[in-house]
Amino acid sequence: MSHPMIEARNLCFVYPDGTRALQSVSFRIGPGESVGIIGCNGAGKSTLLLHLNGYLTPTGGEMRLSEVPITRQTVAMARRAVGLVFQDSDDQLFMATVSEDVAFGPLNLGLTDDEIERRVKAALDRVGVAHLRDRPPHKLSGGEKRSVAIATVLAMEPDILVMDEPSSNLDPRARRRLIELLRSFEHTRIIATHDLEMVVEVCSRVIVLDGGTVVADGPTREILNDEVLMIAHGLERPHILRHLHPH
Repeated sequence: MSHPMIEARNLCFVYPDGTRALQSVSFRIGPGESVGIIGCNGAGKSTLLLHLNGYLTPTGGEMRLSEVPITRQTVAMARRAVGLVFQDSDDQLFMATVSEDVAFGPLNLGLTDDEIERRVKAALDRVGVAHLRDRPPHKLSGGEKRSVAIATVLAMEPDILVMDEPSSNLDPRARRRLIELLRSFEHTRIIATHDLEMVVEVCSRVIVLDGGTVVADGPTREILNDEVLMIAHGLERPHILRHLHPH
């Protein structure tokens, strides 16, 4: 699939216990966009992300990828096009070495050994951790684990990168490296996060969720500078917008 667009159409989701997590969510994200999904705890951010490549099936409405609804019949296609980096890197890293973790996805695609090695090398080089390829993931730092988790997704060569709280639990240096890495990608990027400072630096557009509904969707600085809107939905205008240097 070349340059896919992803679209939610009146997306609804109710958990088995009756919790309504998403209610009539609609948006369209075009190729190459970098979009922040923001909202307070319980707004529906993580639930939304799990619909983007079919980990969850909508209760109502639909998620579409290049005009194709994501269903049980098309989920394999969706997961090749949309790579999801989980909030907890330990959920993504489970093999004995870093290189085995990065090779796991391509191996399951039935690729040749040479192609798998090419993808592993390219993904590790891209995130700057090639020197870790023979290390056991459980002995890595938080920032290293996050980079390797991103590499496992890059090795699948997706068109769309989806990330859930990518900067959580990172020290300032690792966070800065992550931001520079995310800014360098040409993929479509969809990032759910509480780190609004990072959103300003990485995302040109934000979608604000509250109570499982979209309450705002537009240019990042315009939305995040709207203090009345932000406070009304349990958020705050980030300091980076209060103290911008004139240069």
